[in-house]
Amino acid sequence: MSVSVFVSYIILGLTLAAPIGPVNSVRLDKGIKNGFWHAWVVGIGSMIADGIFMLTVYLGVVHFLDSPPVQTFLWLFGGFVLIYSGIESILGANNFSLNNNRQKDSLLKCFFTGFIMSISSPLSILFWLGIYGSVLAKTAVTYGTHELLLYSSMIFLGLTLWDLFVAGLTSGFRRFLTANSLMVISKLSGLSLVGFGVYFGYEGIQSLLK
Repeated sequence: MSVSVFVSYIILGLTLAAPIGPVNSVRLDKGIKNGFWHAWVVGIGSMIADGIFMLTVYLGVVHFLDSPPVQTFLWLFGGFVLIYSGIESILGANNFSLNNNRQKDSLLKCFFTGFIMSISSPLSILFWLGIYGSVLAKTAVTYGTHELLLYSSMIFLGLTLWDLFVAGLTSGFRRFLTANSLMVISKLSGLSLVGFGVYFGYEGIQSLLK
């Protein structure tokens, strides 16, 4: 497998993590107020929840990926969720603001904040079923089911890199962190999600027409 393929899955993980949603908002807030570790721990809690969702989808979907109807559904559903999430990220970018007025919290509280916000979100399982399920379907068709775990780990690596980036941004690079820069990140990420969504939707329609 080429390095570019691995990199593309890492970029996908970064793209999925980048929209300025509730978890990233809390991550930035904790980091700006308390520093690197608090922002990083919020992200760790969120990533553990994401890992649980990914494992659930992997164990539940991987056995059915050889079925064309399942692949078509996952591509179309994933495309819809990606496009919806991307548009939401773009439209919501202008509503984000930095808030420095909160009290300091413990690392444990920050961890559970990130975990609970992700694990309790009604859209999280739909988000991961649609997007990650679509990725599994595409990977199974392109590279075979024996490579699924490897490429899944590349997506998770992308999530981890984003967590480290945000934590570093709110501490060592704090002087560069402005509301305008966050809006740019959110809009670019939203455009990336829409791009992935169009691609998955196209694959789903092609599969449906076969």
